[in-house]
Amino acid sequence: MATNPFDDPEGTFLVLVNDEDQHSLWPERVPVPPGWTVGLAATTRAACLEHIEREWADMRPRSLREHLRVG
Repeated sequence: MATNPFDDPEGTFLVLVNDEDQHSLWPERVPVPPGWTVGLAATTRAACLEHIEREWADMRPRSLREHLRVG
């Protein structure tokens, strides 16, 4: 039976970040999709979630934040 790599409590994960500053928890064994870069190197799931919580305080996409500042 295959398991979902995103739910593996013992897995190694990355934090990915896209051009809109959105963050994603990502299994290390799954290739990084186009448009995303590694924002935190491979570590535990818990450490990745803590990093996302700390770094992604404003969940609005960057383009929206910039638009609201200009307007």
